[in-house]
Amino acid sequence: MIKFLKFIPAQLTFFLIVGILFGNYFSLQPIRLIVVFGALILIFTIAFFYADKQYQTPFIFPALVFLLSFLIGFGGVTFKNQLNHKKHYSKQLQFSTNESVSALITIESVLKSTNYYNKYEAEVFQLNGKKSIGKIVVNVKKDSAINQFQVDDHLAVKMVFSEIAEPLNPYGFNYKKYLQQQQIHHQIHGDNPQFLRLNKINQTIKGIAANIREKINVALIQYGFKNDELAVVNALLLGQRQHLTSELQQSYIGAGAIHILAISGLHIGIILLILSAVFKPLHYFKHGKLAASIIIITILWLYAIIAGLSPSVVRAVAMFTAIAIAMQVNRPSSTYKTLVISMFFLLLFNPYYLFEVGFQLSYLAVFSIVWIQPKLYDLWKPKWWLLDKIWQLLTVSMAAQIGVLPLSLYYFHQFPGLFFVSNLVIIPVLGIILTAGIVIIILSVLQIAPQSLVDAFIFVIRQMNHFVSWVAQQEIFIIQQISMSFLLMVAFYLLLFFGLKWTEKKVFYRFVLVLISIVMLQTIFVFEKYLAQSTDEFIVFNQSKASTIGQRTGNVIQFSSSADSLKRSSNFKLAYLVGAELNEMLPSEKIKNLYRFKDETILIVDSLGLYKFNSVKPTIIILRQSPKINLERLLKNLKPKIIIADGTNYKSYLKDWEQTCLKNKTPFHNTLQKGAFVLNK
Repeated sequence: MIKFLKFIPAQLTFFLIVGILFGNYFSLQPIRLIVVFGALILIFTIAFFYADKQYQTPFIFPALVFLLSFLIGFGGVTFKNQLNHKKHYSKQLQFSTNESVSALITIESVLKSTNYYNKYEAEVFQLNGKKSIGKIVVNVKKDSAINQFQVDDHLAVKMVFSEIAEPLNPYGFNYKKYLQQQQIHHQIHGDNPQFLRLNKINQTIKGIAANIREKINVALIQYGFKNDELAVVNALLLGQRQHLTSELQQSYIGAGAIHILAISGLHIGIILLILSAVFKPLHYFKHGKLAASIIIITILWLYAIIAGLSPSVVRAVAMFTAIAIAMQVNRPSSTYKTLVISMFFLLLFNPYYLFEVGFQLSYLAVFSIVWIQPKLYDLWKPKWWLLDKIWQLLTVSMAAQIGVLPLSLYYFHQFPGLFFVSNLVIIPVLGIILTAGIVIIILSVLQIAPQSLVDAFIFVIRQMNHFVSWVAQQEIFIIQQISMSFLLMVAFYLLLFFGLKWTEKKVFYRFVLVLISIVMLQTIFVFEKYLAQSTDEFIVFNQSKASTIGQRTGNVIQFSSSADSLKRSSNFKLAYLVGAELNEMLPSEKIKNLYRFKDETILIVDSLGLYKFNSVKPTIIILRQSPKINLERLLKNLKPKIIIADGTNYKSYLKDWEQTCLKNKTPFHNTLQKGAFVLNK
């Protein structure tokens, strides 16, 4: 490991990552960055010749190299950010998020649909007659009578470009931030008739790949693939997970086997082994090894294109391309070095890969397998061959889980306790499934697939789905609602790193580092618990057509909900429990008309419109269920500090109330627009 840290590309990658992080959180105008970059190049050139002659100052040249790597990372984020381009549609003078604008767009990819909308990612290439760039999300109301749009479809639209909303409840998933990392900042909504389909100008690589996938799907359907089996084949072999149902996806997550449905290093490695065996005879010819390597690398990248060039596919193919090149030049390299080189070039290509959860988990899992698995395997040496293979597979799964556990808990807040069961059963036969799947796809497209072979493959996929669902149903082994802050995650990784280093060489200073990391972990844990216990909050949550109020005292919360709220999703409650690190949730109660929180008296005015109470002088008023009241009279009589309206009110009422509050200089909080109202003391 120490030798690896001295590996120059590893050091360059480290400074590149630091530069990307700084570039993401600290913006700098592109022109200024160019000036700094140019000045550094000049200094770099001078230092190169200077360092060559003056041996007493060898540190100058490496320092400038690392600074250059830092600036490349910083600049990569700056120039990759489309908001910094003058041609971005949002920079147009005619652009507005309040009025409809005319635009020409091209569908770039098909996203996972919702119950009401088909969703697409599109590129804006013209806005109000002017050339533009920039991506948007297109939401089209579902209509079975009209075909869905395809990749490379050119559309003319005149719609409002609305901003992606922030999460409307505390600790909710930040969809806006997620899309920003993909350079998407706005979306449009409309019916099919509002989209005018134009003639296709040209076909892109993505469009060609989408057509190939469509032909494959048509062929598979003709041979009897449908529903979940077809969706799994699309995810497993074609890199398209948007067809998976929520239930099936949750089953794979609960079973700790979701990585199987994302084309990754495991899949590409198996395909590489198959291709290596197929082209092995070429090695007996002059330059045959080189030809085989070129063919294999070409096939892998063609496969990546057909799979939609998703980040996971690109990562895996890039890594195995590096391995293939190293093998070709007879330079066997450690997996660490191969990983870091592939990471370096991927981040050069797209710095925003760094912020993708899949990117982080993927590299962390492989690093963990390479470093931790041998240590686990050495704990026991089975004498029987079969038992040894099972132990190898088990230690690989355990090593990957140990490495990604803190990060996984930070993002997903759950741990699948039976992950080793699903992995022990599925991974040994995954190579056979992938090989059979590729053969069946080729034969199906050629219309020569034996139906018995297809039926057998469908049966295997169906049984795999049933097995995964059965594992996921053992909910007692799925640990959920685990709170993990960023600082706590970092402390866990420090403990893991120093603990493993101590097992490699049990010296005193490493043991001291282990103890320091334990103390750090405990300190962070105690401090966060103290903050949670010393926080009191009154929350009016945002919920469409339902009302929910939360009263938090320390690490305990009680929800008050309307009857219609109990029938709706409660995910926002779970998100709050986990995010706020609460220990207990008291039984829910019905919403009352009056609440007291610290020095505040909070009055709830519902559909009955009652608010005149002689003994009550409310400081905060919450309007729910569209009460028919004269708000101006209420404001003059009660003089509240603020008016809050939740998601149960008519939009027309909300608009009138907002104008009335503005006229009377009273703050107005609409949860549908501003999100949950949080009062804390």
